[in-house]
Amino acid sequence: MLVLHEPHINSLLKTREIHSNKSSHGHALLLAGNTGRMGAAVIASRACLRSGLGLLTVCVPKEERAIVQISVPEAMLIFREEVYFDFGKYSAIGIGPAMETDEEAKQKMELVLSRYTKPLVIDADALTLLAENPEFALKLPANCILTPHQGEFDRLFGQHDSQEQRWKTAQRKAQEWKAIFVMKGPNTVIVTATQMFQNTTGNAGLAKGGSGDALTGMICSFLAQGYEPDVAAQIAVYLHGLAADLALEKQSMESLMITDVIEYIGPAFDLVRD
Repeated sequence: MLVLHEPHINSLLKTREIHSNKSSHGHALLLAGNTGRMGAAVIASRACLRSGLGLLTVCVPKEERAIVQISVPEAMLIFREEVYFDFGKYSAIGIGPAMETDEEAKQKMELVLSRYTKPLVIDADALTLLAENPEFALKLPANCILTPHQGEFDRLFGQHDSQEQRWKTAQRKAQEWKAIFVMKGPNTVIVTATQMFQNTTGNAGLAKGGSGDALTGMICSFLAQGYEPDVAAQIAVYLHGLAADLALEKQSMESLMITDVIEYIGPAFDLVRD
């Protein structure tokens, strides 16, 4: 298992061209949030934009649109109720944070899987929908990234007795599905068909709601910017944890919130590049 460290992440980061414009840095779509759970959409969106993305569109229920427009004015919106979506204009899609698992959510996920062939980030409620609808696995695009925590992984593939067993199952499924697994938890492990990478950043302050939503936004951002999926996962996981470590300069593990962490993504970039 390879260990993620600062020089390695620095070597993966692209140099941002001085004469680039917003179109140079990708256009991501996030399907996230629902009534009473719009915080996930806001968190994922902010983390996505803080990670270098050029353009962001968020797909939310129409009646909840004001929350995103006020909280993330940089984001554009489309509405969950719309029947037709032009997925071709998006460089990457992230789906799942607090999206719900009802029939409408199932239909939207099926629509994405049937029409979108570029790399995709699948998290949270979308992982539950995948577990409940095994036929969706046949439609997963190559190099999609799944981001399960322990419970979500076991819902997908059955109960495991240890993390080591989960890693073995993840590598087998990565080969079968041509997918990448981000196994969230202390020392998050990224599993591809041929390799495993263990993270070295992060702290127990991340053991709170919203941390995974931010990570999904970050991975989606790097995908949209043109990073290879396994590289996007490595950079996002490392910087997510490093931002949380830097945030402890002003917070404790008990008081740390994911909104604090997002504000330290910039300093995390700077530290890696020093």
